[in-house]
Formats: sequence, structure tokens, C-alpha cells
Amino acid sequence: MGQFTAHGRVRCVVFWGRALVILGALQLWVCAAESSDAELQPSVFVERGAAGSVGSVPLFSPLNLAVKFPEDLEVTNHCLELLHLFGQRYEALANCLVSNARPLKVCQNCYMANNSFSEIYANITSDQSMPENMSCHYSLMRLDRLMLLNSLYSKVAEIWSVADCNNCLSADLQSLSNSTLKFLDRLNTSLSCFEEYQGNHSELCKQCKTTYKDLNDLYGNTKLCIDIEDGMNVTRRLWSKHYNCSIQSDEIVPVIAVSGFMLFLPVIFYLSNFLHSEQKKRKLINPKRVRSSQSLMNIQDRLS
Repeated sequence: MGQFTAHGRVRCVVFWGRALVILGALQLWVCAAESSDAELQPSVFVERGAAGSVGSVPLFSPLNLAVKFPEDLEVTNHCLELLHLFGQRYEALANCLVSNARPLKVCQNCYMANNSFSEIYANITSDQSMPENMSCHYSLMRLDRLMLLNSLYSKVAEIWSVADCNNCLSADLQSLSNSTLKFLDRLNTSLSCFEEYQGNHSELCKQCKTTYKDLNDLYGNTKLCIDIEDGMNVTRRLWSKHYNCSIQSDEIVPVIAVSGFMLFLPVIFYLSNFLHSEQKKRKLINPKRVRSSQSLMNIQDRLS
């Protein structure tokens, strides 16, 4: 009975030992899960109230990037709408400029986008009273040192000014001018002629001579923007360098005549100078002979 009791005690100790090992492993797993959840949630500590109730109080408040400023510093909804439109129209104009950078057609294809962008900028910078009696000029343009909107507009306006795009537009800037449309039509005619005879350069020079000359003459009488300048430069390079064509001007004969006259001017000058000096010599000799003859006659009269 004593042996059985001792053997049973040993078995009980082994059983409870295994049970404790399993419980310990389970407890470690639960603790690990709780610690991982704690990393995702703000830390809290337990505070027991006066009535024994338990409440959780956060040790720190989570970051919130959408913290609202005081009402006098907030941007009105109307100004935010203008800001959104400014971004949309700036993006549209930038895409238009880049897509028309080569071949260069920024003035003829992007003037509408530029007008829309300038319009929204004028609405923002105007000092007129907006809804809610709030002007967007200060809140969007001058509230910070960066003045981002003003910098973006200035860069675009500089590009438009350097390109002289307004020279190719009508007075109200809402369409291309008649002279620009006429030049573009002549330009397309010349390029089409080049393309038609590009397999035979000698024939190209003959057949496209008239259209190319008309384009050159029109270029000298048209207000220039970057589109016209670039189009004419490309056409001239094709005509002279790529196709090895040349065109004689109608003024070449007068130029040759004037040049020949200028070359003979020194000969005429020295010849006239030589003849004039010979005449002076003759005039100086003749009076001496006359005087000598008169003096001899006077001497003879006295002697007689």
C-alpha cells in the first residue's frame, strides 16, 4: 500500500509538471500576442475610480496631421476651390507646353490653356471681396515666404513672353492672327512640296522654288513668334543643307553693277587726277611764253 502510494505520488508530480510546462508556454504565447497588439495601439494605463470602476486613460494622443487651425487662419472653401482650379490648369498648360516642344508649336496650340491659367491667377490675385467676405489674395499668395503660386505663374509668364506668342495672336488673344494663319498655310505648302519631290533633289529645287520664295517673302513681313521663327529655320535648313537648293534673288544684277562700279572708282579717280594735273602744267607754261615775248618787244621799242 505504501509502495503504491509512493508510485502514485511520483506519477502525480510528473503529470502536474507537464501541465505547468504547457500552461507556461501558453502564457508566453498570449503575452507575445498582447505585446504585438500593443505596438499598433496607443499605450494605456488602468485607473480605478472612486466607485471601483476601471477606466483606460491614454498615455499619449496619436498624431493627427489634419489638426484644424484657428478660424482666423483657416482658408475658406472658396479659396480652396480656386487653389484646386489653379493646380488643374497649371498641369494642363505644362502638359501642353511639353507635348508641343518639338516640333515647336507652343503658341498655336497652347494659347487657350494659357488664357485659362491666366484667368484663374487673376481671380486669385484680385482684391475683390469673395464669398464669406474673405479675399484669397493674401491667404493663397502672400501668407508664406515661399509664395509658390506666384513663382509658378511667373515662370510660365516668362516662357510665354520670351516666345513672343502674343505676336501671333489676335488683339483679344482668343485666336491666331490672320498673318500667322497665312504664314502657316504657306509653310505647310512648302513642306508638302518638299515631301512630294524628296526622292529627286534637282526636281525639288525647280518645282518648289516658287513656294519657297513666297514663304521667304512673307516671313519678312510677318510679326514673329517662336513658332514662326522655328518653322522658317527648319525650312531653310531643309532647302539649303538637306536638299542643296539655292535661290537667286531678283536684286542680284543691281548688286553686281554697284559692286563693279565701286571697283572702278579708284581707276576713275586716279585717271581724272592725272588729266587735271596735265592741264595745270599747260596753263603754267603758256603765261611764261607770253610774258617773255612781251618783254622782248618792249626792249626792241626802247632800242629803236
